[in-house]
Amino acid sequence: MSGPTQPLALAAPPSRGARLFRWALGLVVFAVAVWLSACSDGDTGTTPTADGLPVPSGALFAQAHGIWEPSGTDTCSQAIHDAYSTVGPDGVVYPTWHPPVDPITGCTFGHEHGRDPRESDLYAEVGAIPFGYANEHLMESGFGAERHEDHVGHKIEWENDVEMRLGDGASAVFSVTCDILAKLHQGTHSPDAYTNNLHEVVYHIRCTDGTGFSATLLTPIGRAGELVVACDRGDRVSAGTANPSISPDGGGKRAIPAMGCVESRVLQEAASGGRPRFDSALRESWEINGRLRAEGGRTLVSFNPYFQVFNPSRYFDPNQARAIGRPIDLCHRPEIAGRDRCEGVGADVTWDDPRSPFDGTRRFVDINANNVRNADGPTIWYTDPLGLNGSPFPFPGSIRQWIAVHDNEGVDLHGPQIGKDRDYDAEGVRAPN
Repeated sequence: MSGPTQPLALAAPPSRGARLFRWALGLVVFAVAVWLSACSDGDTGTTPTADGLPVPSGALFAQAHGIWEPSGTDTCSQAIHDAYSTVGPDGVVYPTWHPPVDPITGCTFGHEHGRDPRESDLYAEVGAIPFGYANEHLMESGFGAERHEDHVGHKIEWENDVEMRLGDGASAVFSVTCDILAKLHQGTHSPDAYTNNLHEVVYHIRCTDGTGFSATLLTPIGRAGELVVACDRGDRVSAGTANPSISPDGGGKRAIPAMGCVESRVLQEAASGGRPRFDSALRESWEINGRLRAEGGRTLVSFNPYFQVFNPSRYFDPNQARAIGRPIDLCHRPEIAGRDRCEGVGADVTWDDPRSPFDGTRRFVDINANNVRNADGPTIWYTDPLGLNGSPFPFPGSIRQWIAVHDNEGVDLHGPQIGKDRDYDAEGVRAPN
């Protein structure tokens, strides 16, 4: 993604009234652009994208574009959905963030992509996030295998003026603030994450101490073909054949709920008269060990956010088809029906029903450490889609990354959780989401 030649100076946050006005104005412009795009006569030289930019005449469309189709209770058409697109740095058209309810027609998409990025202080600089950009260039880079992800799993979180910590424990001081805008493809409804460890992450950060970078990559999270049981972090489970088979081990982990978590923290608790601990049993943690490296292996950037979810619509159960257990089925058991998260859930509610409380909408991100080692520059680096082989010059399949001329090696700049007080549930939202 693009970035300035020097770190962005963080301005004082606008007033609440100014933020509301900017949000309302942006929503109107956004909606009108989408409406015009959906109603276009097909002239791709004039059709606007969701961020108001024209689609170039004869433009190519990414493989991630146009893969969502309405089903079940969804009321929006595919054409309305596909109008929410953006032109990537490569001139190719990609899907991007959209609200769960179309503001012009009132139709519902049945899924959400997290927090509206247009209110981030970084949006004016980095623009709309093209979903699937790193995936698109993987084969071109010579990786040797494709990796495509579904549309609904792209989730955005951001926060302005985040107070960061320098150091640990009693020695930690609060003297740096950062703007952070992050996106992870985090599917919590299907078995994809059981065996796939390559997931697209976009991470933008700008801090008052000069720390800053914009990274887009397919990052390997843990090992392909295995998962870590969420409620017992030391228990690794072979979940199937690694896919792609050549996926590297990226460190970190995909800590995913398993049947053992459900048995001990929901079923046994309920059977003994206790409160079923759904949040504890079903909590997921996707722990990233992100790196941008120069050719030769020198680390330019490291970051390790944890993307966490409280209400996924599946858990690992090897006794079920495709190893998918559905939390909603727990609500239909007599010892649990009507209790805790199952309150008000009728016997007719299925896993993909908008009435289900298990739809992946309760999420947050642990920011953790952010390190830059780029004292001599340049600010523009090109890496392959895995964040490796960084060069000042583009090459086939390379992705443009921005890194501040800065070095905070030896200083642990780490942040708090963001988004924990937010719930992205909305009208029509349901699994798969």
